[in-house]
Amino acid sequence: MAHARISANLPPNIDPTKAPVAFGRRALPKLNEELQSPELLTQQRALMALCDLVHDPQNVYEALELGVLDNLKTLLVHQDSTVRQKTTEILHIITMHNVGRHGLIQNRVISALAELLDDPVDICRKNAHLVFEYMSKLTEGAVGILHAGLIPLLVSKLKNELEEIQELILGTLSNCLRMEASEALAADAVTVLKEKLTHTSVATKSKAAWVLLEISTHPEGKNEVCEEVIPVLVSLLEDADPEIQASATGALMFATIKPQGRFSALGAGAIPPLLKLAAEEGGKARLSAIKALTMLAELPKGRETLLNHLDTFQQCLKDPSKAVKRAAKTAISVIQWKPY
Repeated sequence: MAHARISANLPPNIDPTKAPVAFGRRALPKLNEELQSPELLTQQRALMALCDLVHDPQNVYEALELGVLDNLKTLLVHQDSTVRQKTTEILHIITMHNVGRHGLIQNRVISALAELLDDPVDICRKNAHLVFEYMSKLTEGAVGILHAGLIPLLVSKLKNELEEIQELILGTLSNCLRMEASEALAADAVTVLKEKLTHTSVATKSKAAWVLLEISTHPEGKNEVCEEVIPVLVSLLEDADPEIQASATGALMFATIKPQGRFSALGAGAIPPLLKLAAEEGGKARLSAIKALTMLAELPKGRETLLNHLDTFQQCLKDPSKAVKRAAKTAISVIQWKPY
């Protein structure tokens, strides 16, 4: 199914001519001065020229030294939508460079960008979320997003934001919730993500499952996943997309650490699809599937069922991965365990 894409094209009444760029070392200082000009067209032209220059990491380093970020932060709340669009585009390009990401963290740009999450212009919101996603890939960036208190807002945006932007939000949440999930859980993230697991978009389903995987690595997250999501995760084990299968299996693996999760997964019929994934040589979900089955073997009914499938685990002992071999050996030991 085709979806409308957010256009980065400028309005037809905007003069796209770039500002004349000064030669050599004077180029960036001159553009930095023009960003502060009272003339709208001068600001727009300076932003367009700067947008080209920041593709070079050396120019990014120099721009940071000149304090360009302070002027860009001011322009984020400019009344002109083109100025906001180009400003967020520049920040997005800057985050593609390691020096740029660190510069944005040091200059506290994350909090300033949060003002644009309700911007009426789609491309401005998209660019802001692109920055957040790139920033969240750094530990310091993820911490910055968490400390800015943006997680509840990002979760709420999943309910009605454009699909293209929802995918960016899910990427940001996945990186941030790896570290801390309490704010997301308080914002009812599990319920929102559960709805996304049945989305028509493969990318949205896959990313939502990855976020749930990160949530389920935390003790409090396991509880909520056990209560609400396990039947949906089990259904995703047979999804046609390997990424969705892998993330759903991973989330199920963590959820079944809890006794409640084991009973719920067993009741939802998790063993047959997990066995199929465990038997798949080279499959992305193989290791997680073996570990989840090991958890289910802790239950008498699960052990009884799996005793008839020991050959699947014997085959896993031939896997080139040491982790898979070790997990298969543990699984066989648990399945064959007798109380006397």
